[in-house]
Amino acid sequence: MTSDVDFSDPWAVADRAARAVCDRLGIDRADIGLVLGSGWSAGADRLGEPLGAVPLADLPGFSAPVVAGHGGELRAVRTSSGRTAVVLTGRTHLYEGRGVEPVVHGVRTLARLGATTMVLTNGCGGLRREWGPGTVVAIRDHINLSGATPLRGATFIDMSTTWTPRLLDRVHDVDPDLPTGVYAQFHGPQYETPAEVRMAGVLGADLVGMSTVLEAVAARQAGMDLLGLSLVTNHAAGISPEPLDHQEVLAAGQAAAPRLAELLSRLIVAL
Repeated sequence: MTSDVDFSDPWAVADRAARAVCDRLGIDRADIGLVLGSGWSAGADRLGEPLGAVPLADLPGFSAPVVAGHGGELRAVRTSSGRTAVVLTGRTHLYEGRGVEPVVHGVRTLARLGATTMVLTNGCGGLRREWGPGTVVAIRDHINLSGATPLRGATFIDMSTTWTPRLLDRVHDVDPDLPTGVYAQFHGPQYETPAEVRMAGVLGADLVGMSTVLEAVAARQAGMDLLGLSLVTNHAAGISPEPLDHQEVLAAGQAAAPRLAELLSRLIVAL
């Protein structure tokens, strides 16, 4: 549906999508929003009592995911604490060429639904040798290497505490051993070169990928509390002599799916 939508007023499109979600699912608001990236979609089944689902492509401004390993639905669930969580099992990436607005449309729609807490997940490459495939890392900061932003004009927002420290504390209440790291977003779709990975490491990155950061900026603009979780699906280029392959990403996500679902089910109660 994205190709038929005029994003000249992106918040108006988000309002339309939010109203469509309420009409289709019979809910009046959301408390928590989640975007489930590569390897994480199976966790949607463990978050609470299902309230309904709708294909993303049926909602204003959304499109079906083009990447294998992503789902393609918006789901609403009621958590055990009685709150409503709205889950996107898929996202639009900048490298798809649709522009920045569709990339952050999901976050803005969830903000318009009333969600004040946003959880962003992804699959990524790891720069630390001790973080093998299957390692989950909580994002404590990020580096935007995409060359893009969802902000327009002189829109100055503070990014010093983008990833909410209080939510990082909640993560460590659930899993005290979960490491934290800095995530760098590249544009993609090509994987990073060894030299680009070394550059990212010099800049302070522990993780590299092609999503999440632009959504984080949009969430920050909307005033949402933000938590990020990355699944290391492979060592980044140059860390391992093996060539990078998307099938490796899918395999790592499938192997980690039960543990990711358990982590999300425990975390959703703690937020």
